[in-house]
Amino acid sequence: MDGNENRQIARDSLFLMADFRADSLPGEHRIKVRNLSDGGMMGEGDVRVPRGSIVEVNIRNVGWTKGSVAWVQENRFGVAFLEPIDARIARTKMHAEDDSAPRFTRNHQPYTSTGQIRKV
Repeated sequence: MDGNENRQIARDSLFLMADFRADSLPGEHRIKVRNLSDGGMMGEGDVRVPRGSIVEVNIRNVGWTKGSVAWVQENRFGVAFLEPIDARIARTKMHAEDDSAPRFTRNHQPYTSTGQIRKV
């Protein structure tokens, strides 16, 4: 695909955190995913990757996805995925093993049924 064909792919503007690995950098790094399509993404972070680097991004609900850096501008960069993904999956809410709210967000009743203050 040339650059003009890439602009025709629908992309979603969003904000996700993702783990990032590049063949030109040691270790894993946290980046922000600013927009995402089935064919690629725009990332932002303190990583400096050269254009053409082979990378992997761990996208929420999608998993590790391989691609190559298509462009770099300051702390933002574009990644063209080697295989298309279903970008809609990354937008879906992650489910915990049980769907109950975390304890600190549940309605809290400080009194027992007899009017006594409940001991925690």
